[in-house]
Amino acid sequence: MTVVARVSGQAWVGDEPLFAPIDLQLEAGDWNCLLGPSGVGKSTVLRLLAGLETGVRFEGLVECDLPVALMAQDPGLIPWLDITGNVTLGARLRGETPDLARAAELIAAVGLADRAGHMPDRLSGGQRQRVALARTLFEDRAMVLLDEPFSALDARTRAGMQDLAARLLADRTVLLVTHDPPEAARLGDEILLLTERGLEAQPVTLPRAPGMARPYDAPEVLQMQAELMRRMLA
Repeated sequence: MTVVARVSGQAWVGDEPLFAPIDLQLEAGDWNCLLGPSGVGKSTVLRLLAGLETGVRFEGLVECDLPVALMAQDPGLIPWLDITGNVTLGARLRGETPDLARAAELIAAVGLADRAGHMPDRLSGGQRQRVALARTLFEDRAMVLLDEPFSALDARTRAGMQDLAARLLADRTVLLVTHDPPEAARLGDEILLLTERGLEAQPVTLPRAPGMARPYDAPEVLQMQAELMRRMLA
């Protein structure tokens, strides 16, 4: 496989280390789950790859050969724009004429075709995240960075969004930042545990069918998430 992105180095907040030296490498076409507790620098790694301000001191190497799109925990919808306006926002900000037919296809793909003219205040939390996913897909980038986008959703909605993201992002290189072992167990082709001690690759022995999340109740998936939790608590 081809390595298409890399973060190698160490970060500090003031004089305090945020994480020990790491060497994160992402291969083309994989779902990579960066798992770990809060406060260890997972989102910092993601923002480094996105070329965004991190607020920390990083010494090392950042390489990314692919154009990226970012989906955050907060869907960040503009309240005075309807769903179509929010999905096509990036193109409009760049002064481009948005492809409304493609926007409509993506809105339908996330199950909101009958709400395309609705404003964000008429949507549930899960529906807003679907809009954010459609907007991310509309950017049509080869790499997608997901910063805990489903963590604020209830369990049923979160599982549905995991299934939807797995299907719609099947042909992309994905980095998913999460603190949820069950989410990593369902989605990760590669699972990387980030703690204060650094980065550790976790074995993934259960294949994942392209475009599908693993069944949440499969014994092998439950065993994997239990092992991930043990490693996080170690």
